Amino acid sequence: MPYLTSSGVRLYYEETGHGSKGRTPILFVHEYSGDYTSWEPQVRHFSRNYRCITFNARGYPPSDVPRPVSKYSQRIAVDDARAVLDHLGIRKAHIMGCSMGSQTTLFFGLTYPRLAKSLTLIGIGTGADPANAKVFRRDTEAKAKLMEEGGLAAAFKLVRVAANRVQLKDKNPRAWDEFCKRYMEHSALGCANITRGVQMHRPALHTLERKLKALKVPVQVIVGDEDPGALTAGVYIKTICPSARLLVAPATGHLVNNEEPELLNALSESFYAQVDTGRWKPRKV
Repeated sequence: MPYLTSSGVRLYYEETGHGSKGRTPILFVHEYSGDYTSWEPQVRHFSRNYRCITFNARGYPPSDVPRPVSKYSQRIAVDDARAVLDHLGIRKAHIMGCSMGSQTTLFFGLTYPRLAKSLTLIGIGTGADPANAKVFRRDTEAKAKLMEEGGLAAAFKLVRVAANRVQLKDKNPRAWDEFCKRYMEHSALGCANITRGVQMHRPALHTLERKLKALKVPVQVIVGDEDPGALTAGVYIKTICPSARLLVAPATGHLVNNEEPELLNALSESFYAQVDTGRWKPRKV
């Protein structure tokens, strides 16, 4: 099994495809309830012409699961993503993330803009509303305790009825079954630590206004119209960031990459072609 080391923590990764001339490699960053396999529909599509890299974040077996919460943070997640690129000798990549992974993708672009050819943010938005900051932190701590005391099974009872996730079950029962199976293979300790170390300290998007206005990296924000938090966040990023464009998937929830893979792949194929050939231009302000 292929591993790399980031700050003493082993991360499992997979690499598929060699990439055609002029095609920038793609690094996929998974969501909180998913893992590297969540990107299978994208890897199958893009690996025909792109070098595709997926990996499991720290806390998600077969990657290491450090016990101290201090080993988890948003900056650490960003540096782990960079460690993957460094290990593979990739100087610049398209970064695509979903949910928690989209937050890491955004901060990767803000932290290491020279390493990012583009940023794709799917379902970004949890914790983005400053008006709900206290409630968000309270609920996040409760989620971490539920993981510790009841394990993955207890936590999954909430996930499987979440309003922005049931669309996958209705649209594609087989994909939903695969999602459920993979979820139960995660680490309760890892998820609890990520909840406290990463999720709980997520800044509201309005605190990033100055950085978003200055961001030059091409940004593609993709949200489902049945994912209210992400929809609001997507509109905000589009309004503030001249380098961003917003795409809304109809009758779709949080997991656009799994719910509507053909749509996401087609949109991203066009986006990457524009960026790689220099035809993408930011909005004039």
